[in-house]
This record gives sequence, structure tokens and C-alpha cells, in this order.
Amino acid sequence: MTLPFDPDDLDGDDFGEKRATLEMDHEAAIERVREVCADVGFGFPVEFSPSEMLNEKVDAGRDPYYVLGACNPAVADRALDATDGRIGSLFPCNMVIEQVEPDRQVVHHVSIMKIARLLGLPSDDEEMDAIIEDTGEMVGEVFERLED
Repeated sequence: MTLPFDPDDLDGDDFGEKRATLEMDHEAAIERVREVCADVGFGFPVEFSPSEMLNEKVDAGRDPYYVLGACNPAVADRALDATDGRIGSLFPCNMVIEQVEPDRQVVHHVSIMKIARLLGLPSDDEEMDAIIEDTGEMVGEVFERLED
């Protein structure tokens, strides 16, 4: 498979990568991310623990790893229109909380809006640019608050 770009030419800004480290236990970190995201305007239609499932199903021995599937309905609606519905396969916008050691969690996010742009999904480039700007501001605020 040939990609329409060279992955080696990309950096985290190209796909909206954000990271923050929280010095707290895993459950407290999940709650903190949930609260901050909600304050900024995200809801959570999906959340799950891949580590629990994998540990149960295949005895993976994974450390805690949790996914909050964040969504702002107004932005999601705009993004569906701007991509002729194709961005739905990337929904929701995930916030991952991964325990890297006890009482130390890494929160990780990549922008599905920027990924959609890289993949050529938008049918309305101008609206997609506005969506990327709006979601970038929202996610930026989440990570600023997490780092406080």
C-alpha cells in the first residue's frame, strides 16, 4: 500500500499530537481528563479499557490503559458535512490515559480532523480548515488545563 505522503516527513503537529503527564493514580487521571474535557465542551459517547479486555481475554498483562471517546456534537455534525460523512469512520476523538508507572499517567491525543485532512477526506476544504482550527483550540485548552 502506498500512502499519499511520506510518514517520515510528518511530525506531531501534522496530525495534532498532544501529550501530558499526570502525577496521580489511574482512576484519578481518568476523572481529571473527563472533567477537563467536559468543561471545554466534549461529551463521551464511548469509553472503555483495552487493557482490562486484553488482560481478561488473552492474559496480556497490560498496565492500565483507558480510552475516553470524546465528542462535541456541533463540531461532529460539521465534520460529517465537510467530509460527505466519511469522517465517521474515525469517530470519536479519543483521549487515551495510559499508566506508565504507578501514580504516573500519560494522556495522549491525535486529531482525527487533521488525520482526515492528511487522508484527503474533506469535500469542503474551507469548512474543514475552520473545524481543525476550532477543535485545535478546544484540545489545546484541554491540555493546557491538564498541565496546570
